Amino acid sequence: MSDINARISDLVTRNDVVLFMKGTPLFPQCGFSSRAVAILDQCGVAYESVDVLQDMEIRQGIKSFSDWPTIPQLYVKGEFVGGSDIMMEMFEAGELQQLFNERGVAKI
Repeated sequence: MSDINARISDLVTRNDVVLFMKGTPLFPQCGFSSRAVAILDQCGVAYESVDVLQDMEIRQGIKSFSDWPTIPQLYVKGEFVGGSDIMMEMFEAGELQQLFNERGVAKI
């Protein structure tokens, strides 16, 4: 396992919910990241965010780690969930909230 894969693996296993995004929750740098933050905030879950614009290794490494070409990317309990479109579909269907409940994700 490469060093970057080890770093990413550590992040997604150490935190219940991780959002790899462009920017920060307070200052998202793209519309998709902004939508992902809004969804997580609506769900009321605690999450760790990783600004891929601050670390080019993470920015490229996360794409191969998940085999998913775009950012943002959401991980729940170490498992890749998807990007903002998938998050929105799951949220609107109540599936994302159900996933958080089933996995015992902490509320804020």
